[in-house]
Amino acid sequence: MKILKRTLLILAALIVVVAIVFTTIYFTRFQTSATIQKITAYDEYNLYRMDIKYDYSIENIINYGITDNQSFVDAVTKEALPLLPVHIEVPDFGCSAFSVKDTDNNNLMGRNYDFKNDSSAMLVYSTPKDGYKSVAFAALDNISANTADASLKSRLACLTAPFVCLDGMNEKGVSIAVLTLDSEPTKQNTGKPTIATTLAIRLVLDKAASTEEAVELLKNYDMMASSGRDYHFYITDSSGDGRVIEYSLDSERKLVATPARAVTNFFEMYKDKVKPNQHNENYGHGKERYDAMEEIFNKNEGKTTNKVAWDALKAASQKPSKDDITSNTQWSILYNNTDLTAEIVIRRDWDTVTTYDLDLNEINGGED
Repeated sequence: MKILKRTLLILAALIVVVAIVFTTIYFTRFQTSATIQKITAYDEYNLYRMDIKYDYSIENIINYGITDNQSFVDAVTKEALPLLPVHIEVPDFGCSAFSVKDTDNNNLMGRNYDFKNDSSAMLVYSTPKDGYKSVAFAALDNISANTADASLKSRLACLTAPFVCLDGMNEKGVSIAVLTLDSEPTKQNTGKPTIATTLAIRLVLDKAASTEEAVELLKNYDMMASSGRDYHFYITDSSGDGRVIEYSLDSERKLVATPARAVTNFFEMYKDKVKPNQHNENYGHGKERYDAMEEIFNKNEGKTTNKVAWDALKAASQKPSKDDITSNTQWSILYNNTDLTAEIVIRRDWDTVTTYDLDLNEINGGED
């Protein structure tokens, strides 16, 4: 009997210790979950917001040792959801983006996120202790949480959102977006620490104060393109320095930063090999969307306004097509890298615009 009582006491003490440890780890994570808010009022696939209250470490994720898709997912879940299992699908993405200066001298970055599977979007506000505050957007379908506030499971899954964002802007006026390509996935192996596609976005948002800093930052890492596809990044800043970050198609897969005003789903560095309305082997596709944006900007040279920028986003947007993975514009965003605001439209509902102020972390529009 004494042995049984002693055993029960030990078990009870262990349970208390585990509960204390779990509560300690998850207190700020539950605070983060509590900030989830539905912004729009569509029947399904809405815009949500969430403020990151827990401390995270990009270094921890990188030091985990990323070698493939599964190790990337494992690293993210270990950092965001220690002690708990959660399923994440590493995403594919299409898209269009551009950078222009408007008539008020603001530097704007426009971005369409295109993907054939419908998805809700999460606006992620992050204030890391050792980095810059930022706003970024994640596709909730990729973490099986389209109705973000529906259950504890979906709320917990949303804790991984900082590391699967597809575009964003930080307090220094640096914006970044990722776009898919048709080439073989980049997998550098030069001995540098390895980062995956969406982790590069978080790294730039947290650490880069200019496009130049972002380029130099990415050069410090080996890139592993996730989900069996290849990608490039578009980065711009408050000075209007817009560059496409790509990994060359030769055996070295060397990082190349090419100045550009617009970008879609073809290599900017091989633009002369790309024709519109077709796939151009490894060089990519989407030249017709690029041409549509360029035509609008050329017609409005020196007189670009918010309306002109939105006209370009509309011209490059895409309706759903079950046979095209880079169709179906899920969200369109116009980042203002100068005054640190953003205008957001989801599902091509151009008449419903949500505005966001990064300095104030305030949203206007959407659901009343």
